[in-house]
Amino acid sequence: MTVAVRFAPSPTGVLHVGSVRTALIVWLCARKNNGSFMLRIDDTDLQRSKEENVEDIMAGLKWLGLDWDRFARQRDRAAQYDVAIQKLKDSGRLYPCYETEDELALKRKSLLSRSLPPIYDREALTLTEEQKAKYEAEGRKPHWRFKLNHEPIIWQDLVRGHVEFHGKDMSDPVLIREDGRPLYHICSVIDDIEFGITHIVRGEDHVSNTASHVQMFEALGAKPPHFAHVTLLGDMEGKKLSKRKGSFSLASLRDEVGIEPMAIISLMSRIGTSDPIEPLMTIQEAIDSFDFSKFSRNLPKFDEEELYRLNAKILHKMEFADVKDRLAAMGLSDIDETFWQTVRPNLEILSDIKDWWQVAKGPVTPVIEDPAFTALAAELLPDGPWDNTTWDQWVNAIKEKTDRKGKALFMPLRLSITGQPHGPELKELLPLIGRQRVLERLKAA
Repeated sequence: MTVAVRFAPSPTGVLHVGSVRTALIVWLCARKNNGSFMLRIDDTDLQRSKEENVEDIMAGLKWLGLDWDRFARQRDRAAQYDVAIQKLKDSGRLYPCYETEDELALKRKSLLSRSLPPIYDREALTLTEEQKAKYEAEGRKPHWRFKLNHEPIIWQDLVRGHVEFHGKDMSDPVLIREDGRPLYHICSVIDDIEFGITHIVRGEDHVSNTASHVQMFEALGAKPPHFAHVTLLGDMEGKKLSKRKGSFSLASLRDEVGIEPMAIISLMSRIGTSDPIEPLMTIQEAIDSFDFSKFSRNLPKFDEEELYRLNAKILHKMEFADVKDRLAAMGLSDIDETFWQTVRPNLEILSDIKDWWQVAKGPVTPVIEDPAFTALAAELLPDGPWDNTTWDQWVNAIKEKTDRKGKALFMPLRLSITGQPHGPELKELLPLIGRQRVLERLKAA
């Protein structure tokens, strides 16, 4: 079997980390199995679907390196849906219902008041042609339900294992609205059949939908594909992340925070699995370790701080050649490899390098806690040229004059030179700042 999978987002909101995780898992499944990855935009809801969200989804996937082999949009496939829907109507698996929303709500309320599940009673199946004509004459437009067979629905889920529903315990799902628009469920099944999707990978919130989809596949003469329902992402309080609330959009992590794509790949490919979460430098590492058997059914918690830690570790491993062009685009084309190697261990996000460039090239506001000590340090400042031996030469001279050592010696010098209580080793940083700038900062007292 040639594996064929699809990521099918609805463009009713921006791409957020929960959707990114699903997209990545689907993509990894395809690439691990030398299969095909389809990006399918499920935009049958024309009122809520927005073109800017389509662009956001595509831009986000490209930025992460998740390329697609095939592309489709549901809004372009109305003719294909009409043919398949008519087949279901002709076979009696789709039937018209004339209840209003208020009437259906009253039925649900009545059932719940008797501690019964709110399952549709199939009253519409008892309507005569005369009754249907009367409703039509009143101006009622039918919605159409899929008639579920009252039999077991069983599949072996690649994540959840044995899954079993029974048709009699489920309501016949509405597939066509009163205005004639087909809903997600039937469009998705028709697409999955026509595009030859072999594995459907999606969130566990779709498990009950899958049960009805299995019978839709069969009613259209197709064998259901394999299913893998992965857990959704939760926040640190154990609540599920909401797309509608814009929880951690990919665009904000990319543009406002400055997270590296491989930091997101590293976290999202491993969170909720038995593999350790660690910085990955190439997406091939994520492909190589991917296996559905590693996924847990426990709710994984998305920790933004963990994303920052991964981001920092990835930056600390990156070579100058990896960032040279990006630095130039930030207006930092003067930064060379020596500077990068010196400050790299102190970066959490790439833009932090601007702060250390400012420290090196100024202006800087020195922090002078002991003017007399700082003045003495200025007098003992070695002449040039400076290299990575200058710092030891200088502090040894100061130590002999003052008997200071440890933090009492180093911290006042760091604060007066950089204005910061932490940062790159001054042994490496001092030559990058230069004697003239160091002297000016020491004399600022």
